[in-house]
Amino acid sequence: MAVPKRKTSKARRDKRRTHWKLSAPNLITCPQCHELKLPHHICSHCGYYKGKEIVKS
Repeated sequence: MAVPKRKTSKARRDKRRTHWKLSAPNLITCPQCHELKLPHHICSHCGYYKGKEIVKS
């Protein structure tokens, strides 16, 4: 079984993990009510999707 020869330093470990960031969700404005919503999803505020009312609010 392979075993590390030397301890990995905190700096070396953290350099490897620099790209482990969370990205902010890509939000767009709803054309009906101008609230922020996820793209390709029904607006949770007004219930519209692609100009049609999907959910009665």
